[in-house]
Amino acid sequence: MILVLEQEEPLLLAELKPGRPHQFDWKSSCETWSVAFSPDGSWFAWSQGHCIVKLIPWPLEEQFIPKGFEAKSRSSKNETKGRGSPKEKTLDCGQIVWGLAFSPWPSPPSRKLWARHHPQVPDVSCLVLATGLNDGQIKIWEVQTGLLLLNLSGHQDVVRDLSFTPSGSLILVSASRDKTLRIWDLNKHGKQIQVLSGHLQWVYCCSISPDCSMLCSAAGEKSVFLWSMRSYTLIRKLEGHQSSVVSCDFSPDSALLVTASYDTNVIMWDPYTGERLRSLHHTQVDPAMDDSDVHISSLRSVCFSPEGLYLATVADDRLLRIWALELKTPIAFAPMTNGLCCTFFPHGGVIATGTRDGHVQFWTAPRVLSSLKHLCRKALRSFLTTYQVLALPIPKKMKEFLTYRTF
Repeated sequence: MILVLEQEEPLLLAELKPGRPHQFDWKSSCETWSVAFSPDGSWFAWSQGHCIVKLIPWPLEEQFIPKGFEAKSRSSKNETKGRGSPKEKTLDCGQIVWGLAFSPWPSPPSRKLWARHHPQVPDVSCLVLATGLNDGQIKIWEVQTGLLLLNLSGHQDVVRDLSFTPSGSLILVSASRDKTLRIWDLNKHGKQIQVLSGHLQWVYCCSISPDCSMLCSAAGEKSVFLWSMRSYTLIRKLEGHQSSVVSCDFSPDSALLVTASYDTNVIMWDPYTGERLRSLHHTQVDPAMDDSDVHISSLRSVCFSPEGLYLATVADDRLLRIWALELKTPIAFAPMTNGLCCTFFPHGGVIATGTRDGHVQFWTAPRVLSSLKHLCRKALRSFLTTYQVLALPIPKKMKEFLTYRTF
């Protein structure tokens, strides 16, 4: 189904460590709770602890990358030459930073409209970074300049996660320990347009489907909530985990949803039907570890690769795992200590992970050529729901393939 160009174990490309600020107790508040790449792959954001976010142009400077490896983005050739080359920026957020999210790049017409109709309002028609803070505030920064554009208030506790709609509409969703999700419109000066209630515990994670139709939220509960991004109403609860769900992500075609839990399992769902398609169990790899202690393998983070054929997971057993979509066991492992989060580079080939020590690590990821079958499925599922596929006058086996029932 796929041609794998690289199948070896993940190799550590680079590790970035924060300098020790003398004004803080180094051992407290040093966690890297969140890492993120901009959608075009030209920037990397790193919450390095102690209220600081680093904005780093991508690809990394040559001194960080071993010889023989390249991490290119589509815009790197233009941005790394000449006087206009982007510079690393330090954002002092004033509070512990828990969540990070880049906006999509708005189209040029929307930028002109913004400038024409909002001359007195801060310009958020550029690439921006949202930061979720310990005091419930959300700060919006312009990436190119590092300037603070907006401060969004409403949450009563830690803002744990953030997610922009991929469409470029500048709608931002925030998830908080105050047990709510809030919807903000940055095109209306950060106006709060909806509050989603129903969770009974802290909300850890939120993810918007790439087709912008659904929102998934995970709290310290055994179920996850699926919401409509059109009506902001609850669609369904997905139940199947045996402990708190802490991370979630949609596949690039919106046809799959994965959730990760402290119960050591990742569950793959059909978000349209609520059907549980597969479970990926994290078993102990090191025989010296006591397998009876389930918390050793508690999951922290899960994410899809950009082509939708792989998953990456980070667990408390000090391992980064990479999974192929059609297999029930990991295809690769990498040792990492105190991992908290992970994300793929938007053009593939690299995974970034954050740790409790405030470090960020970059690993090689499998490079693949997707089969024509998968590319066709991905294209079709980007605009067809499961029910629409099942209604097509096509053979049963083709329906099973298009709905990911061939595992």
